[in-house]
Amino acid sequence: MVESSKPMKSDDFAPLPPLIKWAGGKRRLLHDIAEMVPARFSRYYEPFLGGGAVFFSLLPPAATLSDTNGELIEMYTQVRDCPEEVLSRLRRMPNSGQDYYRIRSMKPRTSAGKAARFIYLCTLSFNGIYRQNLKGEFNVPYGYKTHLNPCDALVLEKISGSLQGKTLLEGDFEEATSTAQEGDFVYFDPPYTVAHGNNGFIKYNAKIFSWADQKRLASVASRLKKAGCSVLVSNADHSSIRELYSDFQTHVIERHSVMAASSEFRRPVRECLFY
Repeated sequence: MVESSKPMKSDDFAPLPPLIKWAGGKRRLLHDIAEMVPARFSRYYEPFLGGGAVFFSLLPPAATLSDTNGELIEMYTQVRDCPEEVLSRLRRMPNSGQDYYRIRSMKPRTSAGKAARFIYLCTLSFNGIYRQNLKGEFNVPYGYKTHLNPCDALVLEKISGSLQGKTLLEGDFEEATSTAQEGDFVYFDPPYTVAHGNNGFIKYNAKIFSWADQKRLASVASRLKKAGCSVLVSNADHSSIRELYSDFQTHVIERHSVMAASSEFRRPVRECLFY
């Protein structure tokens, strides 16, 4: 069991940056989230892993990490199990517009090659956005960040080390947390869809996380809490969301949106932490 004599604060978090940027990532909210981490817990669950900012800051010894994005989970699995093979392929991927579009059009045959391509594209794409078209093809343009190095061996090796012994799963959040027991800590960070569908992330998540999924998530979170798990949920600050978590305590935070490609959505946004 992870133990502490006091609730964890942001200074208790290890300085390990995420490997990739992810829409809706929580890197900028770690201070607020740290205040909500329980003083002690057994296993850690994070079923909307994405960039994994919270996991890579907390670094619990026992964890189940999951996501519905199979390419994402395959990437983390390869980084955990075959870091040198992933690095070897990344070293052959220069940072230039011409190389970016060449690599974007590739279809690697090996798992290590797929993982390297995933890291490369997420690092160098415009605004760090991961997006696919209706055919399932990555279609984000080059971001012209020539100073970025998609092959940072030191970071990748540290990420690989942090994933050793951790369970990585592709699948739905309800199935991924089905083994959570009393004393475990579950952190949910779903896409921020709300009842009316009018929110800044809708272009990225409307088809993968519906309002019905939001209601199901709230039900699962409530059930886990009643079973003795510590549960923390990040979500939009909207009346429809607050109603779903009426039996939770609420902490409101405000941040400036930086992920949206359109300036229309780059404005201060309020989010809630339910616990």
